[in-house]
Amino acid sequence: MKTNLLKSLCIALTCCAGNLYAQSTCDESILIEPGVYEVPEIDEGGVPIPVCAPNGLAQGGGMWYRFSSDSSFTARIYTSFIENFGIDNRVHVYTGDCDNLVCVAGDDDSGTGFLCEVIWAVEEGLPYYVAFDDRWDNSGFIFEFSAISVEEPVTPPIGFNTVTFPELSRCLGTVDMDGDYLDDLMDVSNTQVFLLLQQEEGEVPFEFVNYPTEQAQFPYVWSIAAGDIDGDGYNDLVYGGGAGVSFMFRNPDGQSFSTFSTPDYVFSQRSNFVDLNNDGHLDAFVCHDVAPNVYYMNDGEGNLSFNQGGLSDVPDGGNYGSIWVDYNNDGLVDLFIAKCRGGVSAANYNQLFRNDGDGNFTDVSEEAGLYDPVQTWSSAWGDFDNDGWMDVLVGGSSGPHRLMRNNGDGTFTDITEGSGFESLLATGTEWVAYDFDNDGLIDILGANGHLCFNNGDMSFTCHTYPNLGNGPVGDFNNDGFLDIGNNNFLHYNEGNENNWLKINTQGLVSNVNGIGARLELYTPSGKQIRDVQSGVGFRFMHTLNVHFGMGEEEQIDSLVVNWPSGIVDVHSGLSPNQFVHLVEGEEFISDTTLSTSSPSIEPLKIYPNPTRDMLFIDWPRADAGAIIRVYDIHGRMLHQSNFAAQLSTAHLPQGLYIIELQGEAVRLRNKFIRH
Repeated sequence: MKTNLLKSLCIALTCCAGNLYAQSTCDESILIEPGVYEVPEIDEGGVPIPVCAPNGLAQGGGMWYRFSSDSSFTARIYTSFIENFGIDNRVHVYTGDCDNLVCVAGDDDSGTGFLCEVIWAVEEGLPYYVAFDDRWDNSGFIFEFSAISVEEPVTPPIGFNTVTFPELSRCLGTVDMDGDYLDDLMDVSNTQVFLLLQQEEGEVPFEFVNYPTEQAQFPYVWSIAAGDIDGDGYNDLVYGGGAGVSFMFRNPDGQSFSTFSTPDYVFSQRSNFVDLNNDGHLDAFVCHDVAPNVYYMNDGEGNLSFNQGGLSDVPDGGNYGSIWVDYNNDGLVDLFIAKCRGGVSAANYNQLFRNDGDGNFTDVSEEAGLYDPVQTWSSAWGDFDNDGWMDVLVGGSSGPHRLMRNNGDGTFTDITEGSGFESLLATGTEWVAYDFDNDGLIDILGANGHLCFNNGDMSFTCHTYPNLGNGPVGDFNNDGFLDIGNNNFLHYNEGNENNWLKINTQGLVSNVNGIGARLELYTPSGKQIRDVQSGVGFRFMHTLNVHFGMGEEEQIDSLVVNWPSGIVDVHSGLSPNQFVHLVEGEEFISDTTLSTSSPSIEPLKIYPNPTRDMLFIDWPRADAGAIIRVYDIHGRMLHQSNFAAQLSTAHLPQGLYIIELQGEAVRLRNKFIRH
C-alpha cells in the first residue's frame, strides 16, 4: 500500500522564508513537513554531534530542524538544486532526543558537485532531527524534505542491538591489535592509537588502552589499513592523509608505535596492505586523488621504499577506492579502482588491473567490461551467486549503481536491472560485502547504512535500520555474527539460528597475515569462496578474519586454503560454529588432548603472539616447582624446564606450538606461533 505524504509541498523559497529559518541548536530546532526550505548563512550555533556524515567535525556552527510522523515512510533530504551550485554543504540526521542523539543517516557529497542527498527509513512515532553544519562552507542554501515512497515495511532477516562506547569518539577499525585474533576497536590521533581490546572472558567485553605514537607527519584523513609489515606478531597501520602517507609500526614492547613517512606528496584516498610481488612480505598501496597511484615495497625487514606509476597512470588521478581481489581465479590478487571525478576525463573511468605475476599488472578494464564512468568511491566484491567467481557491486556515490556478474572468462555482465539496485536511490561512499545473516549468501552494506540482503538469485532486498550507518565490520563478541561500528556506536548483530565458520589465517612462507589467500568452503550444499583482504570499502579497516555463513548446513566436507605462496592446504575435521586458527602448511588442531579450551584447563597469558625469539609468560601466582612444557602440533614434547617469566623460542622452527604450565594445583595452556 502506498500513501501520498507530499502534502503542503513548498515549490518556492517564499513558502519557507522568515520564521521557518532553523534555529541554531537542537533544543530550538524548527518543526518542518515535506517541502522546500531556505537555510540562512551558518555563522553560529550548535555543532552537530555525533557526526553522522563523513569527514570529521564541523567548524563551529549548525542549523537544526525536526519532525515526527504518524506513519512509516522513506524520507529524503536533498540540496542538489541549481541555486546551490558552488556551495559545499553537509547534513546529519538523528533520532532520540537532544540529550541523547543517535545517528540515523548523514551525507557530505552524494549530490551534484559538493551538495547533499540522504535517504533513510522513517519509523512511525519516532522524533527526527536534521542538522546542517559548516564543515566546508557557511553559505546559505535551499533544501527539500520529501517522502519518495511509502510501502508496508518488510521485516529484515536480522536485527541489531546498539550500544555506545564512550571511550572512543569514533571507530575507524575493527581488527586484532593484541595478537589474540579477536576483533578490537580502533581510533587514532596524531600522537595516539586508542583501542578497545576485546576480552575473551569476563563481564567487561573490552579493555580500553591508548598507546603513544611518534607524531604522524601526515595524520589520518581519508583511510586506514592494518597488517603486520615487519612480521613481529603485531599489526601495524598506514594512514592515508591529505598530503602524504604515514606508517605506524608497533614497537617490540607492544605498548607504543614508531612512525615512518617519505616526503612525497600524496593526496591519498583508500590504502591497502598487499603483497605486490608475492615475496612473502606485505607492501602498501595508496590511491592518489590527483596523480598516478603510489605503492611502498617492503624489503623483508620492514623497510619501505616509495614507488609511483604502473597501477593507473592517469595524470589527474581520480583514484578513490582500491580493492585487491582475485577476479580470474589464477591465485594472484588483482586490483580494481573505483573512480570519482567530475567533468570529462579518463579519471572518471573505473579500472581493473590483472596481476600477471612477478609484480606485472595489465590494464584489462575495457575487455572486462568494467571501464565505466560510474562516479564511485568504493566497490563491494563477493561471489554473490556462489558459482566460484567474484562478482562486484560498483556502488554509486552520486548516481546509479552497477551490479556486475563475473562470467568466468575474464569478462563481466551488467545485471543491475532486476537486482534491486536499479531502484536503490540512496547513494554513498562506503560499499562492503559480508554475510551478515549467515545464510551462506554474501550481502552488501552501503548507501549510508542500507543493508542489502542477498536473495540467492542475484537480486537483493535492501533495508534501512534506524541508526545503523556505515563503519568497520567485525565480530565484537565472538559469537560468529558480524557486527558494525559507527562513530561511537556499536551495533551488535542479534543473529539467528544459522551456522557459521570463522577463520584466522597465519602465513609462514606467505605474509604473516595471509593477506591475498583464497579460502574455499565445501559443504553438501556446495562451495563458497572468500579472499583475505586489508582495506576494503573506502575509509575503514575491517576484520582480517574470514567469515562463512552456513545457514542450516551442519556438515563441513573440507576447507581449502590457497596461500599466496602457492601452498594449498586441505583441512578436514572442521565443524560448524567454531573459530579456528590456520597456519600455512600445518595440520588443523582439533580439540584433543592438547586443547586449550577444555573446562579443566585454564588459559595461560603469553605475549607477544606470534613471537620470534622470546615468549613472555604472565603468571602472577607462580608456585615453587612449577614446570613449563612446549609441545608441537602432534603432541610431542619439545621442551621442559622450571617456570620462568620468559622462554626462549629462537631454537624452534617456524610453526604452531602448545605451551603448558603445570603447577601444584593449576594447569594452564595456550597456543603460540613461532615465525
